[in-house]
Amino acid sequence: METQFDDVPLEHDKGKGFSINDNADLLAEILSRLDGRSLGVAACVCRLWSGVCRRDTVWEALCTRHVSGGAAAARAVVAALGGYRRLYRLCMGPVLERLPPARRDEAAHLSLSLSLSLSLFSIDCYERLGGRQRSSLLFLRNTVDMNMME
Repeated sequence: METQFDDVPLEHDKGKGFSINDNADLLAEILSRLDGRSLGVAACVCRLWSGVCRRDTVWEALCTRHVSGGAAAARAVVAALGGYRRLYRLCMGPVLERLPPARRDEAAHLSLSLSLSLSLFSIDCYERLGGRQRSSLLFLRNTVDMNMME
């Protein structure tokens, strides 16, 4: 069966084709639009993609998509606490996996949950700086069944 695209030459047939790997900044822009799980899978494609996926700007775009406001002010704090990739892995990723896909009426709840998670992440990092026995509040991230409390 012949299609309308059978006469179109393929990229590699032209001699001078464009590869997505030719421009790491363009690749970073594309990868910054993925979700966390897909970004982890993309890091396994090749060394170049793995390096681009480790860029903090890619993870920053992912995090700011879910928590709005104060990106410039938060950048220095998040960098001091280990970067956006660490923030997503320890804090935002687990919260986003537990929550159902957000609807418009649940956007405020999602934002509050992620803000609480960011606060707990900051407290945990601060407690690790002290080197003493920590009394972490990260247990608050665990799901609580309110039906059991009745």
